[in-house]
Amino acid sequence: MRAGEATRLKWTDIDEERRIIILNNPEKGSHSRIWKITTKLMNMLNALPRKTQYIFGNPNPRAIRALFCNTRKSLAEKLQNPRLLKISFHTFRHWKATTLYHQTKNLLLVKEFLGHAEIDNTLRYIQIEQALYGQNSDDEFIVYGTSDKEEIKKLLSVGFDYVCQKDDILYFRKRK
Repeated sequence: MRAGEATRLKWTDIDEERRIIILNNPEKGSHSRIWKITTKLMNMLNALPRKTQYIFGNPNPRAIRALFCNTRKSLAEKLQNPRLLKISFHTFRHWKATTLYHQTKNLLLVKEFLGHAEIDNTLRYIQIEQALYGQNSDDEFIVYGTSDKEEIKKLLSVGFDYVCQKDDILYFRKRK
């Protein structure tokens, strides 16, 4: 989500039982969205103090941006890595969209994930993905076949997708 959307998130926008975040107030004419989150993220959010109705305390984007910039600057100095100064809130959004497109090759999924109203705004992630990963990388997979239920669970839990079944063997694949 965008930084401004995150700053306005309220505790009531989280469904702890189903582990989802609901964005009802999107920016830039985007669509409302719902995301499934991990148990780890749910635990991290629950560890935050609940002093206000807002998850991140102060819904003022300028205050949060200043805190982010100060933290980024001190980390860049501490780690002696000036490239960290080039990272913005929006960098994380671009990275997630690019990797999601790389994993799925599904532009409509990325469009919905980002809440874009127009597909034209999402098309840039194809170019970024091709520049980062190369144009031929989409044909490279790791493939496994198994009929063992525990092995199937393990494959699915580490990102493998079911492809088909032949002679009691289920086939799974994951992009390299």
